[in-house]
Amino acid sequence: MSKKLGWKELPFGDSIKAGTAEQFETGDWRSLKPIWYADRCIHCMRCWINCPDSSIEVKDGKMTGIDLKHCKGCGICAFECPVKKPGKAITMEAER
Repeated sequence: MSKKLGWKELPFGDSIKAGTAEQFETGDWRSLKPIWYADRCIHCMRCWINCPDSSIEVKDGKMTGIDLKHCKGCGICAFECPVKKPGKAITMEAER
């Protein structure tokens, strides 16, 4: 088994072939992480449609969680969440 390379260890000019992005756990790049509140979620799927990292986990047409191994913490999911009360279904919190 070969050693997994992080993004900093890739040679200059390297390219990632289709289907290999899953091998790179890019979640440690973020400074903010999304927190999902299942009890507030209306499963509108706006977060899933807009997530540039495909980090919204879905099963049977409903959100089931967030893939934090690949989420880079951009906050688009929280911004797009239409839920207002008792609070957003997705919020962003500082990474600890």
